[in-house]
Amino acid sequence: MDSPVREYKTIVDDSGDPGYVNRLLIATATTGLMRVEWVQARYGQVIPTNWSMVSMMQYVNGYMPMRYQVDDAQNLIVRQAIDNDMEWVFFLEHDNIIPPDMLLRLNEWIKRADTPVVSGLYFTRSMPSEPLIYRGRGTSCYTDFELGEHVWCDGVPTGVLLVHMGLLRAMWDESPEYLVGNQLTRRVFETPRHSWASPDSESFNTMQGTSDLAWCDKVMDGDFFSKSGWTEYSGKVNPFLVDTSMLCGHIEMDGRMFPPNLSELQNVLNTNMLQ
Repeated sequence: MDSPVREYKTIVDDSGDPGYVNRLLIATATTGLMRVEWVQARYGQVIPTNWSMVSMMQYVNGYMPMRYQVDDAQNLIVRQAIDNDMEWVFFLEHDNIIPPDMLLRLNEWIKRADTPVVSGLYFTRSMPSEPLIYRGRGTSCYTDFELGEHVWCDGVPTGVLLVHMGLLRAMWDESPEYLVGNQLTRRVFETPRHSWASPDSESFNTMQGTSDLAWCDKVMDGDFFSKSGWTEYSGKVNPFLVDTSMLCGHIEMDGRMFPPNLSELQNVLNTNMLQ
């Protein structure tokens, strides 16, 4: 006698609860290669109590440099944050070495909720190594500050950048759609790379730049502070904040750290913070 055929079923009952509070997305645009110093700094963080965060790695495809630039990865990160209804995004690039208490310091800004854009302090990978803080365009870097101070400026990098999602959502709504590979996103971030001919002057012109300063200009020129409810920042000459107590390293793949005197600056910062 044949045994009866039994039908096996697997029932998945999804509550819809992701298991975390949609407070902060920590997102990294990367080529996929990271120094161990970065890994230790990122995953050796002191975690604030009763805290919620989600990590995302957005890989930049090195075989398609025209389609997977940093701004493309950043735009995919913004889409991810919007799809998951996040409150804040922390952009952490794969060559920035954050201090052990970085999340504690970010948590203070998140709890205060009075500043939509907060950057850590890091320096260019160059000799001399200059702080990535800008007031004006074509005016070089801004250096008139003491370590530990809060510095207001009109240009910040995206290497260690905390941004409120209200601002990014407002920009998302007005940004054009485009494809990154087969993924649909919007141009919230864009790297300036334009060229044009001028028949009147018989000249050929090019304009190049970085996605971070272009994004800062877009925020200010598009009045996105007002559109996102941060009206007190609308029209400010220097609406972006750099918290120089969040001092970070900028590392090359061969291990060279910038600025070269980072440990000395950390000692100065510690002294200033105790005063």
